[in-house]
Amino acid sequence: MTPLRQQMMDAMRQRGFSVRTHQSYLAAVTALARYYGRSPSQLSVEELEAWFRYLAVERSLSGSTCRVHHGAVRFLYVQVLKWPSFDVSFVVPKRPQRIPELLTRGEVGRILSACINPKHRMLLQTCYGCGLRVSEVVRVRVRDIDGERRLLRIEQGKGAKDRLVTLSPGLLHALRRYWAVYRPAEWLFPSGRDTTTPLSIDSAQRVFMRAKNRARVEKIGGIHSLRHAYATHQLERGLPVHRLQQLLGHGNLQSTMRYVHWVPEQRGAAQGVSDLIAGLGVGHD
Repeated sequence: MTPLRQQMMDAMRQRGFSVRTHQSYLAAVTALARYYGRSPSQLSVEELEAWFRYLAVERSLSGSTCRVHHGAVRFLYVQVLKWPSFDVSFVVPKRPQRIPELLTRGEVGRILSACINPKHRMLLQTCYGCGLRVSEVVRVRVRDIDGERRLLRIEQGKGAKDRLVTLSPGLLHALRRYWAVYRPAEWLFPSGRDTTTPLSIDSAQRVFMRAKNRARVEKIGGIHSLRHAYATHQLERGLPVHRLQQLLGHGNLQSTMRYVHWVPEQRGAAQGVSDLIAGLGVGHD
């Protein structure tokens, strides 16, 4: 490990960056060093600008991916190499405004029912029933479930933030039956026979795609579609947008407002979070 890489890792730890941010920032800086074949500390502003043009034009990376690379490189030069400023020209590719192919309640029910493995089905139910990111659902621990208060604690989600998510009666009932059968000790969804580690994100994604294919749902999208479905279905049932923001863990209300534009009609304000699991007709083993 180079001294510069170690310095960057130490700087990220001091600021409490998440594991995923560590990985993406280090990968971006490594790619920069490999592109030029020398240490980033030896590069000029002109070379950095050429690098960003290469990412956007030749590699055709998305705007969000380019922003991650820019954030990583800026962090390196300002926080680690102590540049007084980062006056590097950077044009972000325009982000296309697309509405994803949203899953209906019926399609969610078909996908969950098509998941043959009961443990995997419970994972997908939890993902949809609480609107979780895949990185969050695979890292749920048994102790995170507060059955008495019907709450699920999400520890260090995106942005290194904890939050509490409402557990509906239908989902809580399914979780209790799941625990009674499988008795997970630490991780709610352990990785196969190794109960000391959680299921990987890639494995959870494959579980969803297999179930979606079996259900013959042809809409584009991976397991994150369940989080989109949770958000839009809650809004359709009248959940206030500011409450949805809290449940999804969005730091910016604008991130939540996009769901409002995707929902053509909303009912009047609901009393609380709707039980999306109840009424889906999904069996429990």
